[in-house]
Amino acid sequence: MTSLRDEPDYLIAKSVSKSFGGTRVLENLDLHIGRGEFVSLLGPSGCGKTTLLRMIAGLLPVDDGSITLGGKVISGLPPHQRNVGVVFQNYALFPHLTVRDNIAFGLRARGGKSADVEKTVSRFLDLIKLPDIADRYPSGLSGGQQQRVAVARALAPHPDILLLDEPFSALDRKLREGMQIELKALLRDLGITSVFVTHDQDEALVMSDRIAVMNAGVIEQFGTPSEIYRTPRSRFVLDFIGASSQLAGTVSRGEGGRLAVSVGDAMVTAPGHFRTGADVVVAVRPEDISIRAAGDTPDGLNAVPVVLKDRIYVGARTLAHFSTSRGERLSIELAPDQADGLEPGGTFAAVWNTDKTFVFPGERP
Repeated sequence: MTSLRDEPDYLIAKSVSKSFGGTRVLENLDLHIGRGEFVSLLGPSGCGKTTLLRMIAGLLPVDDGSITLGGKVISGLPPHQRNVGVVFQNYALFPHLTVRDNIAFGLRARGGKSADVEKTVSRFLDLIKLPDIADRYPSGLSGGQQQRVAVARALAPHPDILLLDEPFSALDRKLREGMQIELKALLRDLGITSVFVTHDQDEALVMSDRIAVMNAGVIEQFGTPSEIYRTPRSRFVLDFIGASSQLAGTVSRGEGGRLAVSVGDAMVTAPGHFRTGADVVVAVRPEDISIRAAGDTPDGLNAVPVVLKDRIYVGARTLAHFSTSRGERLSIELAPDQADGLEPGGTFAAVWNTDKTFVFPGERP
């Protein structure tokens, strides 16, 4: 079966740059998205993700580079000639129009026939599960209902691509999580190519086919959620996606793509290529660490002596925080029964597989 990533690129941003008042916001950015993909632009505030989205929509001009959609260069076209659907952070529903008329707005603006408009609106009311409130106004809708209407309004005119600018930010956590699943299923069924801006890592991991992690106007890494989480290519990506425990260290030796790194009173092994004597940061995900009795250092595994500081119960798991002899913190994710009997002040060995270890340049910040 042919995957989305085997298809020709559908949206292409090539060497795109943007400045505001002399400040460079995007720098020679390249992005290639396949037809039907759901791609998230993920990063902290000010990284350029919303600027890129607005340039794709035509709401901001491109300073340098080009944007191509479906083989057509759109970066010089006004918004109304791009056939792009946009869902804004505040939804931007028309307050004087009913749900039905909000959804129909784009279709009518394009001169759609009345019967065709009504048929499309009815279809989308069913898709978003709101046929019974079609005659309400936005002021009478919940946040989740407004979000659904905004998506339906953007999709009704059959856009070539859907752009979403943090559309769940105003929703409470439980509703937000439910809407993420609903929207992902809806867009998959419709086969719509989508670009989604978010600063929420969990949201990006749940919804995306691929994630572009952005930092200071560039894409640090672009890959599937699994690739981003399991093989981060930089410390920024490691820190921004998921939690990790990090230890400052010095490379003692390296051979055949394997490193021996001194981390205080322990030596850990990791895949990587650094010169002997280099300052590095060793990192591991909390769920990849287990706890053993102090002094239990089995062959083939990394082991660091630690002292338990505290435990935090979070339902299906317990987060245990340990400290090394140098005061560095290791967070370990345990099942509740594994945490039974662990008392603060106890000494243990934090143990993990050498292949689950990341190594990056520099001292820990």
